[in-house]
Amino acid sequence: MFSIDQILAITFTLFAVIDIVGSIPVLVSLKEKLGHIEAGKATLASGFLMVLFLLVGEPFLKLLSVDVHSFAVAGSIVIFVIGLEMILGIEFFKSEKDTQAGSIVPIAFPLIAGSGTLTTIMSLKANFGEYNILAGIILNLIIIFIVLRSLNYIERLLGKAGLMVVRKFFGVILLAIAVKIFKSNINL
Repeated sequence: MFSIDQILAITFTLFAVIDIVGSIPVLVSLKEKLGHIEAGKATLASGFLMVLFLLVGEPFLKLLSVDVHSFAVAGSIVIFVIGLEMILGIEFFKSEKDTQAGSIVPIAFPLIAGSGTLTTIMSLKANFGEYNILAGIILNLIIIFIVLRSLNYIERLLGKAGLMVVRKFFGVILLAIAVKIFKSNINL
């Protein structure tokens, strides 16, 4: 049923794909726009999406006549736009200062539980048991919650200049990730 080796492999795989630590500049930028991020809501919403995709991801996409590759391409476009915002300082994502909605879109989806995370969860089912995947998801949600709750501290630690440098750097990284997801899922 439960395997520590499988849970660790799944946890590290999802941690790398979710990249919550690398998303800190994006999260700080979104927190500045929204005024506040509701860590609990964002964590629960992303957790709900991950578990939902674990259980019914592929059938749901098939029901909508959407294949996994199209889903990944759409997610990559959203990630690309967020990366452009970070680098250029242009605001594409217009916030209505609704922290509840902002904590869900774009934070819970597509930043945390994006196309990469959701397709990874579906592909993990080929090699790992569902209970072990669920345990890996829960461990990642704990890390996500801690990072989201610590954003103010992280922001003070880095300072404005440090955040700007990190934001620009990770904006380029985000663009590269978006292009990679797009390129690997597009059929030319």
